[in-house]
Amino acid sequence: MSYQATNQKLILPGATIGIIGGGQLGRLTALAAAAMGYKTHIYTPDPDSPASQVATMTTVGGFENFAALEAFADQVDVATFEFENIPADCVEQIASRTPVRPWPSILQIAQNRLREKDFLRSLAIPTAPYACVCSAAELKAALKDIGLPAILKTNRMGYDGKGQVRLDLHTNLEDAWARLQTSEAILEGFVELATEISVIVARNIDGETLCYPIAENKHQNQILVETIAPARILPKLAGEAFQMAEQIASATDLVGILAVEMFVTLDGRLLVNELAPRPHNSGHWTLDACTTSQFEQLVRAICGLPLGEVRVHSRAIMRNLIGVGEERWQHLFFEKDAKVYLYGKSEVLPDRKMGHVTWLSPLEEELVITSVDHHNPPPIITPAPVNPTGNLMVGSLVTPSTSNVTPFIKRV
Repeated sequence: MSYQATNQKLILPGATIGIIGGGQLGRLTALAAAAMGYKTHIYTPDPDSPASQVATMTTVGGFENFAALEAFADQVDVATFEFENIPADCVEQIASRTPVRPWPSILQIAQNRLREKDFLRSLAIPTAPYACVCSAAELKAALKDIGLPAILKTNRMGYDGKGQVRLDLHTNLEDAWARLQTSEAILEGFVELATEISVIVARNIDGETLCYPIAENKHQNQILVETIAPARILPKLAGEAFQMAEQIASATDLVGILAVEMFVTLDGRLLVNELAPRPHNSGHWTLDACTTSQFEQLVRAICGLPLGEVRVHSRAIMRNLIGVGEERWQHLFFEKDAKVYLYGKSEVLPDRKMGHVTWLSPLEEELVITSVDHHNPPPIITPAPVNPTGNLMVGSLVTPSTSNVTPFIKRV
């Protein structure tokens, strides 16, 4: 397979999509790709990854194994990544032999919190106040400007609440710095929130750009537990959020999917928190409530196809199944209005996302969740009515397809 052949803008069904990383986002992307007629090849260090269970082929290898990365690149027509904490030189090695979309350059921003915040500031996009700190002494000095409470985060790596410490008047700053075990961190000012939202924006190689309806997110211990979509925010605020997401997508020359996490402050301002240049947990509801899911949209964008419609046809509440085994999710299959997705993870661990469930209702009706498990019922949630002046259109229902494939796994 020559580089010239793999560098074509349009990549049609029948081609092979490489996915770097083997988690649930790779799994759901592989299923969407298979429904569209594409083959998928997973590259992951994990010999029993969720994505490899549904992919055409898997290479099990380390991110430092350049020979294996080159062999992987030579077997795919385009590559993408399902999480951003991948060594940049690994992705660049693949990109030297086959197209990688989104471009590797966006990882240089998303992997580094300080660089990310500086990038947003260069676009005049508001964020929480922040400062770079490289020692306990610098932390103490920075707090004079940032104030307490505050959040101290490692500058690189960390997700779902990992790699961060909340600071308040009772925190021992020396201990807090030592806990992070890092030489560079970012101190962020604490923000009083009305709610948290996210915008998922898609952009293809021709610059066509579409935003999904905004999602409203709830976290516990810094881990997403629930998403309500469409979000219950004013149309004016939604318009500002769309504008920010599109500006970021254009500035990064995005080809793919980008999730923009935002805070809505008590006084009605928007602050961008983080960027994730791949499918996002807060976009799982699109599998069942939108014409085109975020996973199909990623495939369309990186393969040079026109973007699919993002019309929402139903209200959705998505809840993660975190750290629970079958004794806590079996009852969901007896709820006729529950759409259950399990990720095929063999080991249940605390705070590990094992799957998710989505409930739908018509846009014009309120959504009330009940449970047949009377020992562990989820709370009842009733979203506010949809504002008729918002960015919502009713479309036809399209549910995702799955495929039965026999994966081939190669260990290197």
